[in-house]
Amino acid sequence: MKLKEPSRKLSAPQAEPKVTKSRILIVDDHPLFRHGLRDLINAENDLEPCGDAESAPLALDAIRKLNPDLVIVDISLKGTNGIELIKSIKAEHPKLPMLVVSMHDESLYAVRALRAGARGYVMKQEALDRVMSAMRQVLRGEIYVSPTMSGRMISEFVQGETGDSITDKLTDRELEVLQLIGEGLGVQEIAHQLNLSAKTVESHRAHIKEKFNFKTAREVARFAVQWVEQQTA
Repeated sequence: MKLKEPSRKLSAPQAEPKVTKSRILIVDDHPLFRHGLRDLINAENDLEPCGDAESAPLALDAIRKLNPDLVIVDISLKGTNGIELIKSIKAEHPKLPMLVVSMHDESLYAVRALRAGARGYVMKQEALDRVMSAMRQVLRGEIYVSPTMSGRMISEFVQGETGDSITDKLTDRELEVLQLIGEGLGVQEIAHQLNLSAKTVESHRAHIKEKFNFKTAREVARFAVQWVEQQTA
């Protein structure tokens, strides 16, 4: 008598587990940079761009609609600057991590950005792998600054220094204007770069002059140049 072999059920091939990608919102007033960063993020296995915005109002609206996992913010934006935007996002979405990616020198803005609520600061001229590393580090709940900036912050903490105490009396926009004056830009050039009117830039310069008790715009310019040189030395 011939016994029948037990039938074998063919198991369906198991699907590979789907990788959950972190959704990134990019806030920057330069279209070419936004598009370039989108393409770079899109090439990563664990990250994906979910949208972009060029100003603070558009960024806040996009956050409400898209619910990103991380927001990339530049310091210079149309209208409200990046530091003020960070404060607004922090107030409305206290757990949403933010990373500043900016052309502005970290020695001038990193501490101010972190105080406002950002979780990291990286400069645009850094290598691509460092920018991506900063994104992932912030997404893990950690703080990212460059090794140079980290050493400086630790040194100031150990020595009991307050960091950039000279300019603490300035608003975020006044600090931007002071930096650009120190880099040799005139009123019209600053107005164009910050998307402000020349009258508004002159008003910020006048406030800087009053806060530091300078008598002339020339004294403001001389101080600005010396301050920028000191910060970037």
